Amino acid sequence: MTSTASRIVTVSVLGTGELLHLAPTRLVIAGYTARDQSAVRAHIHELELIGVAPPPAVPMFYEVPTDLATSESSIFVDGDRTSGEIEPVLVRHGGRSFLGLGSDHTDREVETRSIADSKSSAPKPLADRVLPLEAVMSDWDEIEVVTILDGQTYQQGKLSAMLSPDAILTRLADGGSDLGQDALMFCGTLPLLTGTFVYGSTYELEMRMPDGTTLSHTYDVKRKGD
Repeated sequence: MTSTASRIVTVSVLGTGELLHLAPTRLVIAGYTARDQSAVRAHIHELELIGVAPPPAVPMFYEVPTDLATSESSIFVDGDRTSGEIEPVLVRHGGRSFLGLGSDHTDREVETRSIADSKSSAPKPLADRVLPLEAVMSDWDEIEVVTILDGQTYQQGKLSAMLSPDAILTRLADGGSDLGQDALMFCGTLPLLTGTFVYGSTYELEMRMPDGTTLSHTYDVKRKGD
């Protein structure tokens, strides 16, 4: 499922200042992408605790409307049980690949009924800066990601726990699909430190490269009509 009218999201390439005006033709959410199957089982257990059925296969790929992608500092949601998860984002633009940072914000109540529907239930925050993918792939395993939710550390770890973008794309291709030349793919997340979803208000996301380069994004969650 794709949107017929993508929202244009403008990001800049860190280090060069080049502006990329993204109008992706696909927005794909990859789930259950941990290298360690015990970590996959841990994330499935987190979801089972709120009534979400286990996936039929891993990894899973969910296609959502492209206009959900946003770099705004606030998102608006319908329900009171929504939460985000930090994710590396593969950004394809003009035939080039970049590493971005995002949050797979999801309505957890909808998720208990349909994971596929829940993936389309909220905007997908995206940092307004990216890095050329080829410049960071050699350091993939040492890249650290952190989520601070309402002042408390919610997620923290290194991308060594996750499949690389190339590995995820291979799994996608095994299923007969190609991401395309202008697309966004959220590449999965790390387990929650507490193992329990928190429905908070302010997310501070940070991705730290070994050389100190950082991608970051902060966003607030607001209820529609409030």
